[in-house]
Amino acid sequence: MSAENSPQKHENRKPCVAVVFGGRSSEHGISTVTAGAVLRAIDRSKYDVLPIGITAEGRWVLTADAPERMAIADRRVPTVTELADAESGGVLLPVDPASREAVYTEPGAVPKVLGEVDVVFPVLHGPYGEDGTLQGMLELSGIPYVGSGVLASAVGQDKEFMKRVFESAGLPVGPYLVIRPREWQRDEQGARRRIADFAAEHGWPLFVKPARAGSSMGITKVDSFAGLDEALEEARRHDPKILVESLLRGREIECGVLEFEEGPRASVPAEIPPVTAHDFYDFEAKYIDSASGIVPAPLTDEETTEVQRLAVAAFETASCEGLVRADFFLTDDGFVINEINTMPGFTPISMYPRMWQAAGLDYPQLVDRLIQAALDRPTGLR
Repeated sequence: MSAENSPQKHENRKPCVAVVFGGRSSEHGISTVTAGAVLRAIDRSKYDVLPIGITAEGRWVLTADAPERMAIADRRVPTVTELADAESGGVLLPVDPASREAVYTEPGAVPKVLGEVDVVFPVLHGPYGEDGTLQGMLELSGIPYVGSGVLASAVGQDKEFMKRVFESAGLPVGPYLVIRPREWQRDEQGARRRIADFAAEHGWPLFVKPARAGSSMGITKVDSFAGLDEALEEARRHDPKILVESLLRGREIECGVLEFEEGPRASVPAEIPPVTAHDFYDFEAKYIDSASGIVPAPLTDEETTEVQRLAVAAFETASCEGLVRADFFLTDDGFVINEINTMPGFTPISMYPRMWQAAGLDYPQLVDRLIQAALDRPTGLR
């Protein structure tokens, strides 16, 4: 896609949606797959579209508007680099609220105005996109965007502080332990002793995971001390802060929350059945082998009402906006919240869109609802 065929500013134009995807996190490929689905679903009779990819190195580029090239093929996810011209220039969004014009730049050439961006649809997952960093930049720019703001995005990305926020509001949270980077550097053996004490109290297996990653990246189920070092190394490869959780025995239940004019509403819940080919619901099971959930979840009316109530409570407690997928375990003692995702998996076969499909809102309608909610939301402090 060249600068010449990008949306230009003109009177009576359609609102321009900049779909921003890719990014520097380990979820770069899944973000690109999600962007393809969103680009395919956006109603082109209502909106102009500007696809902006962020390479794995952090460079913002103009990409092809080619959803057919943004799908998983041969168990491989696409990248932004594959969608951009080899000589593609960079894309700049304004940091001045007085202007919303995106600019295309090439070395040795005069910058070209791509057009005014009315709303950004950031389909980035993980650090440098879902964690409040991009949201902060867009707040400075005064450009509306889909999804939660800076605080909720940061809380939703950092599993330690997410759990602390939920605990403070009285939401049920399972046992966990945090190993921070300075603690690991200062007293690695002491950190291991803390994990041993945690295991002695709560039993094996444990889940060792990066505190600020998603899509089950870097998570290892550990059955004994024999696998602990390898699990810690894998988690630290994604994030220097580590979260250790005990196994919660129960059914995995998910519930979507979506912002409407009158406030957030919960979707039909879904259940993730045990994945026989995998130790747990990991990246391969979610995206490569397409392990499917059960929609709607086979719950009683009382259980459905309760998980929907807890999902909306989590949304409100973390000051979320737009959308959230809340993940729970249904144990013998009731529901326990595991985490929320402020930009959940969002392909048409992902659980969040499937739950809303079962609630009567199809994928294009869901995309439109999110864009409209972002356009209607006031910018600035709210």
